[in-house]
Parts: sequence; C-alpha cells; structure tokens
Amino acid sequence: MIYLQLFWSFLQIGLFSVGGGYAAMPLIQAQTVQLHGWLTMNEFTDLVTIAEMTPGPIAVNSATFVGIRIAGLPGALVATLGCIFPSLFIVSLLAFIYYRYKNLSILQSVLASLRPAVVALIASAGLSILLQVVFGGAEMAIVNVNWVGLVLFAAAFAALRGLKWNPILVMVLCGVGNLLVGLVLQTIG
Repeated sequence: MIYLQLFWSFLQIGLFSVGGGYAAMPLIQAQTVQLHGWLTMNEFTDLVTIAEMTPGPIAVNSATFVGIRIAGLPGALVATLGCIFPSLFIVSLLAFIYYRYKNLSILQSVLASLRPAVVALIASAGLSILLQVVFGGAEMAIVNVNWVGLVLFAAAFAALRGLKWNPILVMVLCGVGNLLVGLVLQTIG
C-alpha cells in the first residue's frame, strides 16, 4: 500500500509541477508533510537543501529521498518512477506524433516558426545573465561595470567559440580566475 501511495503522490507532483523544480516545492510539501505526514517540516527543509545540492531535477531528487526514507530502495524507485512517468508519457506521445506526421507540411511550418522563438528565448536568457554579470543588477552605466566579469566573459567566449575548449574546463578556469582576482583585490585593498 505504501508503494502505491508513494507512486500516486509523486505522479501528481510530476504531472502538476509545471514551471520547474521550485514550482514543485509547494506540491511536494503538501504531499509529504501535510497530507501523508511522511516528513516533518524540519525534515522537509533538509529535503529541499539536499535536493538542491545534488545533481538533477529537484522533484526527482525529492522523490528519491522521500521514497528511500519511507520504504527503502524499492520506495525510492517507485516514487522516482511516479515523478518522471508523466514526462516520459508526454514526451513519448509527442515523439510518436512527430515521427508519424513529420512529413506533413503544416507540422514542418509549425516547427519552423518555433525555431526563431527558441533562439530568441535562449539569447534572452544569455543576455540577461551577461547583464547581471557585467552590471550586477545595477543601472547600466560605465561606473557600474564589473570589469573582471566582462573580461572573464570575453575570455570564456573566445575559448568556447574560437578555441573549442571543453565547457567544463572553461567554467572551472573562470571560477579560479575570479577567485584569484578577488583574492588579489582583497589583499591590495
């Protein structure tokens, strides 16, 4: 019975947590703390911390954590499967529809019209991150420029696009570079 409850609870979380992991947190809290009493509020805050620290989606990490806490390894598998099942089903259905009707001109037109929107969304996210790094959320003025961030961005861009370096290496080098510059500036000032 506990396996069915775990599966059903996390199926609902996976189905209704539109908007990402942080949008799922109230649903996870409602299911695990309020409805079933599987966790105390203290344990829930620990769950949020652990789910954010570990790689992977927050809802899936939470499902695994709660499942293992309540019913061991089988509980973790059942809860995780419940959480990812809606996504698996929807993506499989969309893949089936796409492969079945990929040669229809209307589907190709829809996909072609979505490509610029996707590129624009990615560019918008990148630009907002760049502006946050360069201006730190302050007004866009030359006095507010974070020169270290700007130089690191330019170096990372050149390393990734021009030299084709590994992105993980570039991130590590940017982190080390920012740390070293911060230490030098702290020592000087």
